[in-house]
Amino acid sequence: MTTTARSFVDDFRTIPDMLHHTVAKWPDREAFRQYDYTEKRWFSITWKVFNEAVLRWRRAFTAMGLKKGDRVAMLLTNCIDAVTFDEAALGCNLVPVPLHAIDTAGSSAYILRDSNAQFLVTTSRARWNAIAEASSEEGLPDMRYVVFTNEDMPEGTKSPLGGHDIELLGIDAWLARGASITDDQLLPEPEADDLAGFIYTSGTTGRPKGVMISHRNIVSNVQQISQCFEFNEEDVFLSFLPFSHTFERTVAHYNSLAHGSAMAFARNAALIENDLREVQPTLMCSVPRIYEKIHQRFLHDLAVGTEEKRHQTAWALEAGWRRFAEANHLPIETSPRAQLDDTVWPRLDSEIASEVRDAFGGRLRATFAGGASLNYAVARFFCALGINILQVYGLTETSPIVSFTRMKDNHPDCVGHPAPNCEVKLGANDELLVRGPQVMLGYWNRPHDTEAAFEDGWFRTGDQADLSDGGRVRIKGRIKEILVTSTGEKIAPVDVEFAIQEDRLFEQVIVLGDNLPFVTALVVLNDHLWREFCTELNLDPDDEATLTSRDVQRHILRRVRQTCKAFPQYGVPRAIALTREPWTVENGMLTPTMKLRRPQILTAHAKLIEQLYAGHTTR
Repeated sequence: MTTTARSFVDDFRTIPDMLHHTVAKWPDREAFRQYDYTEKRWFSITWKVFNEAVLRWRRAFTAMGLKKGDRVAMLLTNCIDAVTFDEAALGCNLVPVPLHAIDTAGSSAYILRDSNAQFLVTTSRARWNAIAEASSEEGLPDMRYVVFTNEDMPEGTKSPLGGHDIELLGIDAWLARGASITDDQLLPEPEADDLAGFIYTSGTTGRPKGVMISHRNIVSNVQQISQCFEFNEEDVFLSFLPFSHTFERTVAHYNSLAHGSAMAFARNAALIENDLREVQPTLMCSVPRIYEKIHQRFLHDLAVGTEEKRHQTAWALEAGWRRFAEANHLPIETSPRAQLDDTVWPRLDSEIASEVRDAFGGRLRATFAGGASLNYAVARFFCALGINILQVYGLTETSPIVSFTRMKDNHPDCVGHPAPNCEVKLGANDELLVRGPQVMLGYWNRPHDTEAAFEDGWFRTGDQADLSDGGRVRIKGRIKEILVTSTGEKIAPVDVEFAIQEDRLFEQVIVLGDNLPFVTALVVLNDHLWREFCTELNLDPDDEATLTSRDVQRHILRRVRQTCKAFPQYGVPRAIALTREPWTVENGMLTPTMKLRRPQILTAHAKLIEQLYAGHTTR
């Protein structure tokens, strides 16, 4: 792949270098935008004002007597305080440890203890009390200060834990302690090889590991990404993925920092579509679940709309896809009405495609999809109607980007070409191996895990891949998640799950069959469509017995087989278990980046799954 000419981004060595450049070049441009719930409006701060806040935090960190490499933690949703903490900690050559804002208190306590964090900033005493209670047995021996952004503390407030007292302060009182620190007394800034974060993998199994990422890792990745996509100071990111997720941290935050782009912080996941319309971003990062939910909403609106609207939308999708395929050098699907595309497209674009673009704010240049596999049908829908979903691939251990889809080389079934200066190859079992400047230093305090993560200097991703499409990377699935039935058949569960989800009745799906005689599935039902489905069969949707009735099972299996007709027979589920309770981050069934926690789901629904295989034996 060709790369762009050298730019100012290539001169950066550390993350503070990015801030210094942007503040010097665009001091009065908008840096960050946030919603004020009290005044019920959005407000902004400039890069100059932000830099002043960072310096106040740097003085307070210096006053604590911290030294190079000490860990400091954050438990905040995406907000101005969160990015201020991050830049101040990095500017003092400290190591930020971002916690998942919606994770459990027990998980937060584990990360604080494992990282030896000495400082925590969070919103309230209640958040801290939950962590302290979860830490009551093992304690947090290194913790010294907890600072609250939304709550003041009386002078001298202590929290006894594990045999020592932890000081609790409001943010203003803590910042005041650094007021007398002069600029020449500040902790020195980092070098390229110094640590820039412990990013704990969310993990679908086991305890999270602290991934050690250096300034060189992150800066290299920002430089690689900048050669794949043209960012500029006019861009506005909408930020809603957690900063504990390297995808949001690098692709959105550090890229906006490097290029002087503005960043608006979304209020919450439930208000994403409202925030898109109000902020009107030009760029954003998202995990597939967000696109899927917006896609489901459009399909529902079509289902209850007019026949004419459905006909127009189908034509817009057909014509729009041909236009997209031509622009991105993909095979063009022929149709008797293809010759009418140029004539009808202006109207279809105005009446159909623009409605979809308006749902994303109307100004979106591109949206970057990562963190998990994206359903091809969902990607195709949006790409056909003018939403440029650029799929990327990476891992926490690669800071995170390994491959990136370019604007004029977009294949929705792939995750782009390898980033510049990043080498990839296939190892045993088609495992994708990666080598490049963005690859982590290792796992904190886990030398054996670090050693196992590499093979002759190449990082082992744990993902099966295909590189045969002109060098594009196509991910086939996690090696550990490939199902092998007791008859020896191998199935990639994600492909089957995506196919089943094309029927809107099935909100969430997990396919089963590893070491079992045949493939089955456990599905979460869309509540509205489930009620419609039951009405047609004259059944009570709220009666638990309805979920297992023979009539329902017969109809459900017929629908599932229809969605899976392209798969070999051994890959089609032979039995389906139904549940109405969604899998969420809050109930522990999804990671903070909204991936399925397969072991937790299987454990929670063990009885249902047992019934699927009743009368059959495993090998």
